[in-house]
Amino acid sequence: MFVLFEEAGKYLGGRVLSEAEASAQVELETGKRVKVKGANIVLRFEKPSPADLIAEARSLAAALDLDLAWEFAPEGEFAFAELAAEYFSEKPSLAQQAAALFALFEAPHYFRRAGKGRFKKAPAEIVQQALAAIEKKKVIQAQIAEWAAQLAEGICPAPVREQLYKILFRPDKNAPEYKAVVDAARATQRPPLDLLERAGAIDSPYQFHWRRFLFENFPKGTGFPALAAPAIVDDLPVAAEVQAFSIDDSQTTEIDDALSVQGLGTGTVTVGIHIAAPALALAPGSAIDNVARARMSTVYMPGYKITMLPDEVVNTYTLLEGGDRPAVSLYARFDEATLELQGTETKLERVPIVANLRHDQLDTVVTQPWLEDASFQSDNTPEAAAKLRAPLSFLFRLAKQLKAQREVVRGKPENFNRPDYNFRLVGNEGEPTGSEQVQISTRQRGAPLDLIVSEAMILANSSWGGWLGELGVPGLYRSQASLAPGIKVRMGTRALPHAGLGVKSYAWSTSPLRRYTDLVNQWQIIAAARHGKTAALAAPFKPKDADLFSILSGFDAAYATYNAYQGGMERFWTLKYLQQQGITELEATVIKDLPNGALVRAETLPLVFPVAGQQERGARLRVKLGEIDEIALDVSGTVLERLDTPKADAALADESDEGDEEEVVAGPIAIAVDLSDSEAAAPENTPA
Repeated sequence: MFVLFEEAGKYLGGRVLSEAEASAQVELETGKRVKVKGANIVLRFEKPSPADLIAEARSLAAALDLDLAWEFAPEGEFAFAELAAEYFSEKPSLAQQAAALFALFEAPHYFRRAGKGRFKKAPAEIVQQALAAIEKKKVIQAQIAEWAAQLAEGICPAPVREQLYKILFRPDKNAPEYKAVVDAARATQRPPLDLLERAGAIDSPYQFHWRRFLFENFPKGTGFPALAAPAIVDDLPVAAEVQAFSIDDSQTTEIDDALSVQGLGTGTVTVGIHIAAPALALAPGSAIDNVARARMSTVYMPGYKITMLPDEVVNTYTLLEGGDRPAVSLYARFDEATLELQGTETKLERVPIVANLRHDQLDTVVTQPWLEDASFQSDNTPEAAAKLRAPLSFLFRLAKQLKAQREVVRGKPENFNRPDYNFRLVGNEGEPTGSEQVQISTRQRGAPLDLIVSEAMILANSSWGGWLGELGVPGLYRSQASLAPGIKVRMGTRALPHAGLGVKSYAWSTSPLRRYTDLVNQWQIIAAARHGKTAALAAPFKPKDADLFSILSGFDAAYATYNAYQGGMERFWTLKYLQQQGITELEATVIKDLPNGALVRAETLPLVFPVAGQQERGARLRVKLGEIDEIALDVSGTVLERLDTPKADAALADESDEGDEEEVVAGPIAIAVDLSDSEAAAPENTPA
């Protein structure tokens, strides 16, 4: 005897070997033996064979008119044999009964399952809705097939182009656009990104990187809502004796900090570090604060930036020359001869800003000899710099002393052997297109003006960080437990040592117009300046404030993302520079071993890339460049010749640049398109 039975949503047939009261041992056509519950057996027969019966029944089921079957079906619950009698004949054959069973089972939109082999008609309105959905699905499947065919032919349908970044990085895997890309990639056996690039979905490599960044970080765009900058209503005293000046790049609009020097020649010199004071006007939780907190920082990239605050707000509080600007000032008193720090004081005031110096215009004038020798003359010295020669000279002398003191604490000197690279896009106004001519110039790290500013800011950030700690006022700190390998800089809310800088504590506080941590810390510093020992009670953020930890976490993530994007865009423009200048060979130094190769750093460009073959660390090489991939930001090289015989300590040369962020090295673009996803058009609820 043979039986037809249901097993795990499928109908199978086999020969009965033995049978008990509630089950049977059945041998399938494959020879496999299974135990079948009696309730799961729907048909018993002597002939034909199960395979022949199922084949004939499937053929009949395929031709069965479901609309007609629904009309003929009894009201209420019924067995499949009852429908077969209504549809085929009064005495339906085994094949006709099985055909009715298969048709009913595979049409849940017409017939509800009411038990093994038993069904019930679905209400008419449900049937109509289901049929409409099925028809819609057919239309969508046809659309998917059409789009997939177009992609395979190298044409990108407009809906796919519009959803490009969502498809690649945050896809809805049920969306037809996504399924079309998956189907086309399978059909052509091309990687999805390569398929889309060949189909013209990507306007240009630059736009790909830019729009991806916006999609992931600024999905609502980079514009600001209409916001008016509130005025600072505090009756701030004017620091009448101060003549402050800032030192920034010409492209800087967010002038956060300025310096002043008083008392030269008196034996005690007071250095003022004056920080723009938006926190005097902006309140935590205000509309402008919400915007700043959402962005966390200004985003920098060659030729462009996305500011943390609207231009109108920045212009209200920036330290622009020619007036008295509200500032939070740190005054540090030094012995003029020994440069010993005698004390510090914080004031909330209006500071006269007499000049906005631009270091890219002054680096060739304000040199070490010019600062150290009053008789040294430079050609074409700007009047503003000439007037400030004495303060600048003292600040340079002080900066060298402060740096030396920090190096004693950190245990070894700071050595910056590599230059800083500046990128300029010729003719660029506004958002770049990626086709601009790029110029790359160098500035040696630790140039006099850089040193003056950096040491003054370290002094302010460490002094204010320590002060907040003494008062029990929480802040956002950066710390580093030691200079041991693998010990990285971390952010926290406690005043802890920063071994990399050689200071007891370090709280970013000097860039409140472009970094949200600094704005938060400025609120806390203002509370300390106003309330002294009771500042912890008056400060906006209290000890163990959950909101402060939330800000810290959000800033850490955003800042890392922005830095990574800046590094990626600098790499893009470096690769573009190679193409524009026709550079095919570079001299480079080996900095790291890789499996079957090495990582090298170009000597004249900000570029790190792999070369084939094992190389000794520290070795200088001449390298021939391979093909540049602007999407993956990738280029590799082949070693042409060895340029030196490395010294014993050459391998340590690059380890002197502590504090650098991790190198930006290209790798495969991580996309979210998964070609192992189930077929887009796979039918549902299909019994075997």
